Amino acid sequence: AMSAHVVEAVGVYAADGGVVGELTYVVGHLLGRTECSLCDVTHGPVRRKRAWDEMAAVLPVHVRLVHRNETTPDEAAACAVSGLPVVLGVRADGSHTTLLGPRELKALDGSVDAFGTAMRAALARVETS
Repeated sequence: AMSAHVVEAVGVYAADGGVVGELTYVVGHLLGRTECSLCDVTHGPVRRKRAWDEMAAVLPVHVRLVHRNETTPDEAAACAVSGLPVVLGVRADGSHTTLLGPRELKALDGSVDAFGTAMRAALARVETS
């Protein structure tokens, strides 16, 4: 069905955006208290990985990255079902589907290449279902 076509992906971090949220995450991460397996894929210790930008540029859909406090009500509702972090697929009709959930993201172990492979597989799965 054409309405099942995923037109965009939204990666939602298990962390708040903004200076305070990001500082809280960095400090918590250093102390081993906070964990966001999506952050581990997209970011190195200091900044976004160049490898992430290169990989994301050739994915079939654009991946928009947001923090959990920056989601739309619809995205937040989808996140409540999937858990965080998550990569949501946005269908042509505006509905959401989970492409990569917390367990899948954790299994990537921070690998950009593994993310690309997993995303392509997830998109193919959604398109054919």
